[in-house]
Amino acid sequence: MSVAMNEPIRLVSEAPPGTRAVDRMTAFEDLVEAEHANLYGALCLITRDRPEAEDVMQEAFLRVWERWDRVAEMDDPTGYLFRTAMNLWRKRRRRAALAVRRAMRLAAPRDELAEVEAREAVVRALAALTPRQRAAVVLVDLLDHSSEEAARLLGIKAPTVRVLVSQGRAALKRNAGETDG
Repeated sequence: MSVAMNEPIRLVSEAPPGTRAVDRMTAFEDLVEAEHANLYGALCLITRDRPEAEDVMQEAFLRVWERWDRVAEMDDPTGYLFRTAMNLWRKRRRRAALAVRRAMRLAAPRDELAEVEAREAVVRALAALTPRQRAAVVLVDLLDHSSEEAARLLGIKAPTVRVLVSQGRAALKRNAGETDG
C-alpha cells in the first residue's frame, strides 16, 4: 500500500465531519424499526390499554434517544429500551394510584348512621298516613311516577291519586311541625 507524502493519513475510526451524527441516527432508527412492534405488543398486554401502550412506547423511545450516545455502546440496547418502558409504565401507574388516593381523601366519607336514621324517619312519617295516601305519596313523590301512572298501578283514577297525594303531603307537614316544636 503506497501513500502519497502530502496526503493525510486517516485512521479507520475517524469519519468525515457529519457522518457520526448520521450513523448515530441510523443506528437509532434501526432499533426503532426492529423493536417497535415487539415493544408495542408487550406494552399492550401489560397495560391492557392501546393508547396507554402507545404513549409509554413513544416516551420510552424518546428517553432512549436522549441517552443514545451511551445506550448505543451497551451490549443490549433493546433490554435498556424495555426496562425504560417498564419503568415509565410503573411510574405512571404509581402516579395514577396516588391521584386516586388523594381524590378519595377529598370525598366525604359516607355517614351510614345518618342514612339509617333518615330512612327510619321517612318510614315513621309515612306510617302516619292512611295506606292509600302512603301508596300515592310513595309512587308520585318518591318513585317519580305521574299521577296517571300511579292511578294505573293502584287501580284508581288519576284525580283520586292527586287528592290522596295532596292529603298525604298535608299530613306529613302537620306531623313534621308537631315533632319540630
